[in-house]
This record gives sequence, structure tokens and C-alpha cells, in this order.
Amino acid sequence: MKKISFIILFFFVSAFVLPMTVFFIMNFQDNPKKNGKNKENTEEISVYFHQDKSTVEMPMEEYLCGVVSAEMPASFELEALKAQAVAARSYAVHRMKNPNSDHPDAAVCTDYTHCKAYKTMQEAKDGWGKDADKFSKKIENAVYSTQGEVITYDGEVALAVFHSQSGGGRTENSADVWGGNVPYLVSVESHGEENAPNFYSSAVFSFDEFKTAVLSKFPDANISSKADIGEIKRSQGGSVSSVCVGGVEISGKDMRSLFNLRSSCFEISAQDDTVSFEVTGYGHGVGMSQYGANTMAKEGYNYVQILTHYYTGTQVEGV
Repeated sequence: MKKISFIILFFFVSAFVLPMTVFFIMNFQDNPKKNGKNKENTEEISVYFHQDKSTVEMPMEEYLCGVVSAEMPASFELEALKAQAVAARSYAVHRMKNPNSDHPDAAVCTDYTHCKAYKTMQEAKDGWGKDADKFSKKIENAVYSTQGEVITYDGEVALAVFHSQSGGGRTENSADVWGGNVPYLVSVESHGEENAPNFYSSAVFSFDEFKTAVLSKFPDANISSKADIGEIKRSQGGSVSSVCVGGVEISGKDMRSLFNLRSSCFEISAQDDTVSFEVTGYGHGVGMSQYGANTMAKEGYNYVQILTHYYTGTQVEGV
């Protein structure tokens, strides 16, 4: 009789209890909102939508899902997406504490050239196509599983800027790009970007086009031939700090802007009647490299290790 009872109990556990246990565990892991991190437990942030010039109060995590969807490919490793979520949250919280005069009624805006890019979840799903459900869950996982976590330095929330690809194998010192030293935004090694799409790019201009563009901003430059394009100085991160053109020192940042280059990490050459730029990387180069973060995630690093690598001397902690 005991044997029969044991067999019945065994089959009951195998058929009902074990599958239900597995279901709840998997559901708990896949849905971080059920781990005390959910839409009912989130602060609000004011967002300026630059397209229609409206300001909207919205839950922080909803906003971050839109930022991560717009800023980083959803096909990236989950740990890289988590790093992106925490970096974006840190940037947003920092802006909440330090308002920008360009949109005084909102902490952040949706103009990527000013704050961070943003997509509604529907816009993101339209772009993801058949992978929409899978990617939307992945983005939500990255955001909600790190809910409330920010990067801090010396007890203050960090201004966690980021970029797509470092062009010279290292990130840039903030002082070399924008001036002013930020202790956690210093040059660190970053690898793996060379395999990113469009890591290498080029731009070719006639000599007259080059001359006209330079003189439009630097009228004192004396440009008459290709010999007037002189010495290049580079930053620790490998980008162009300055290039001498017609006796005038022009920053790499200005050259990038004048010729719409993907980054300030470039070589310049003049042949016959053309001037060519060979460019590596994409973005300003300061802070976390998104493709570098994905490389680290593939190598087994978690999001905290990724963030503390790119933001020197920082910690990741709850708000």
C-alpha cells in the first residue's frame, strides 16, 4: 500500500507540482515587474517632445524603455542593454537635479543632438517587425530589472553620457572634447568597435568646397593649396584635437561639424584638387561606448562591470 501511495505521490509531483514550479520561476525571471519593480513603483519625469513642442509628465521607466529602444540595438546582449538603461537613467536623474535652460520646464528632451533619442514603444515595434514582441520584452527586462539603479561618483549621480563607437580604441577625455575636467569621464580602453556597422567611413570634397567650408567659420585661414593643410594633433583617445589649416588651429570637433563627419577620429589627405577624410567610429567618444559595451557583455562581463569600466571611479547603486 505504501508503495502504491509513493507511486501516486511521485506522479502527482511530476505531473503538476514540478511543472508549476518551473513555470513560476521562469515567469518570475522573464518578468522583472513582478520582482517589486513595476509600473506602480516608479518616479515621474518631465519630457519635452521637440517635434510638437509639448511637455509631458511620464513614468521614468516608460521613458527609459523609449530611450533604450532608440539608443541601442535591441539585438545587443542583455547585459549591454542593462548598462544602457542605467546610464540613461543616471543621465535623466542628473538632469532632473540640474535643469537645462533650453527646456526649463522639462528635465530632458527627445532631441538626440541635445539630450537622448526617444521612440514610443509602437514606433520601436514597427521598426523591429517580426521580432517586435521578443525585443519589447527584452527592453522592458533591461529597464525594469535595473529599476532605481544609477551611476554615482562621490555620492552624486553621474552625468552618464555615452556614444556609439570609439574610433581610436579608447574613449575620450571629456576635457579634450568639451573642456572642463569630469573625473569619471576620462579615456579608457574600448575594443570590439571595429566590427560595428559603418565603423569605417569616408568623405571626399573638392579643394574649393573644403576651402569654402573652412573660411565660412575661420575667415583668417590663408588657404591657397593643399600644402596649407598641416600638422594634426591627437587626444589620448586617438581623435583629432586640432589640425592646422592655413595657419589657423582648428579643433577636430569643429572639423567634424564643418564636414559632417561621423566622429573626430580621422585622417585627412589632399591629392590634386580633392580633400579626403578617412573616419573611424561614431559619436563624440566620451563615456560608455555602446558597441564596446556589447563586446564586454559577449565576453561575460555584467552591466555593473561594464559601467564601472567606462565611468572611472563610479559605483552603481539605488536612488
